[in-house]
Formats: sequence, C-alpha cells, structure tokens
Amino acid sequence: MGVLLLRWLPLILGAAAHLLLLLDCAGSTSHSLRYFHTAMSEPGQGLPQFIAVGYVDDQQYVQYDSDTKEALPRVPWIRKVEKEDPQYWNWNTQIAQGAELVFRENLEIAMNRYNQSGGIHTYQHMYGCELSSDGRKGGYYQYGYDGRDFIAFDKETLTWTAAQTEAQVSKRKWDPDLAGNQGRKHYLEEVCIEWLQRYLEYGKETLQRTEAPVVKVTRKADYDGLETLVCQVHGFYPKEIEANWVKDGEVWQEGTLRGLVAPNSDRTYYVLLSVQIDPEERERFRCRVEHDSLEKPLDVAWEKEPVNLGLIVGAILGVMAAILLVSGIIFTIKKLRKSAYEAASTSDQGPASSTRVSYQPGV
Repeated sequence: MGVLLLRWLPLILGAAAHLLLLLDCAGSTSHSLRYFHTAMSEPGQGLPQFIAVGYVDDQQYVQYDSDTKEALPRVPWIRKVEKEDPQYWNWNTQIAQGAELVFRENLEIAMNRYNQSGGIHTYQHMYGCELSSDGRKGGYYQYGYDGRDFIAFDKETLTWTAAQTEAQVSKRKWDPDLAGNQGRKHYLEEVCIEWLQRYLEYGKETLQRTEAPVVKVTRKADYDGLETLVCQVHGFYPKEIEANWVKDGEVWQEGTLRGLVAPNSDRTYYVLLSVQIDPEERERFRCRVEHDSLEKPLDVAWEKEPVNLGLIVGAILGVMAAILLVSGIIFTIKKLRKSAYEAASTSDQGPASSTRVSYQPGV
C-alpha cells in the first residue's frame, strides 16, 4: 500500500485526507479501513505529541490525540454504532490511550537506536484492510520512522521485513512471536473486514453511492504539426475507474499521458489523460471510460464546438441597438443645443421666455 512518508503527516492530522487518495485507480471497486498513528518527540506548531485517526475509504470517521485524550467521531454516520454498542467510544478511548503510551516508549527506543538525543522525530504506524467487489481481501501492517519505511509485516509468511538496519533488532524479536503474528493476520483478514462491512452499512448513503462520470475531449495544437487530445473525466464516484485512449477500437498507449485519480471538494473524483496524435487521424481516436455507474463503456470523441447562431444574432442586434441609442443621444443633444440657442436669442422678451426655457425637455 505504498511507503510511509512524512508527507502523510497532514493526512494523519486530518488536514488533507485526500492526499492518500492520489492513486491511479482501476479495476473493480474496493473499500478500505485504515488507521494511522503518529508519535512526535516534541510537540509544536499546533501538533500534538500523539494522534490516531481512522478512515473508511476517503472519510475520516474517528480521531484521538494527546490533547483531547478522547476518541471522537468525525462523521455523522458513525453515531449509528452507539445504538448497538453504547460503550463504543469509551472502548476506543481506552485503546487509544494505551497506544499513546506504547508509541511514546517506542519512539524513545527508536531514537536510541539511531543515537539521537534530541530534535523532532516521528514514529508512525499504518495498518488496515481492503475488500474488493469481487471478494478479494488485502491487508497491511507497517511502521515508519522519520518519514521512511522502518519495518513491515508479511501476513502470508507471518514474518517481518526490516527496511533499515536499525529495524533488524525488531525483526529478530517479532519473528519468533508466532501467536502474535497469527493474531495480526486474523485481525487483517477477518476482524478488520467485519468492521469495514459494518461501517460501510452505517455510511452507505455516501460510501456506497455511485455517480456517473462526465467526459469531455478537448484538443490543442502542438508546435511540431501534431496535436494533443485531452480527455477530462470528472464527477464520478467511487474512485475506481478505467479510462484509456482507443484507436480504431483498440487500446492505444503510444504518446499517452495519464494523471492520477484525484478528489474534488464534493467527494467525487476526476482524472485527466492525453494523447499526442497526427491531426489527420483525429477521427480514429476515442476516450473510453468504464465505471460502476455505467451500464456499458463510454466512448467519447473530440467534437468541434457548434456555432451558436442565437448568440451571433443576439450580438448583432445588441450592436444595432447600441448604434440606435447613440444616434438618439446625438439627436437629443443637437435638439437641446438648438432650443438653448433660440432661448438665448429672445432673452430680452421678459419672464415669459425664461419660463419656457426652464420647462424645456430634459430639465
């Protein structure tokens, strides 16, 4: 499931959960339950010394930190668990408080192994499970130190893989713990999956919804006589999607670039893919999109923007109206000037002429 990097810290703190979702997603729909724990040697810049968060897919549903000392809900749907288990939050708070003590101790041990006596250091833990719509299950359990892989559990062999020399001590200690390793495997393959399914039911209105992608193909000319077609796929959910360029009905890879599936602010996703082509072959290319929300694959070609006659006619009428308006203003100004001149030439006739001038049009 990737590398434990220090850049995940904003995600762990709940500030940018979508960073974890910048993955190139294809194939069958999957759901995941993930937990992240981070201990810091020194608190600072508003960061607690310990924080634990839980995610179902892209939604953070729980958080505990060393400042609040309490496990707290982060989405409305998780409140449904309280009806079935009134002690749910107390139970999670106790587990998190225990984890905080263990992580602080382990952070000190790790610093000693690296001969570090001060400074800001982090000890991280990520674990969780995935369930695909075709029934496949996945699980991961790994640790990181200062933003780099430290050690990871292999649930198939029930052994640990040390990513750094300093982690060899942990490997020699944990590999012989057969009961503990079997327990971790059981959790990842059974317990974690059961809780994932339970949470998916609680939040099914958002977590199990489907929204169809909107697909548009645009083009731009390149300097070398070629052109680039860009396929914009946006507004879809869930995030798993298959998008490819096809030429004459066959998947085409040459000259193609694919972006990462990224989240929108409305909890949908978007992805961009491009292909450089000879303009004379433009009609042979299509952007093919497959998604759970679609009954069949969607093939979209570039289409020239239609000329909007309504806008053109409207613009012409607008210009004509403006010309008429200006002409009317000029005519009125000339008329006013003429009237003013006539009034001035008869000013010696007494009050009557002054009254006529006072009530002329436009005053």
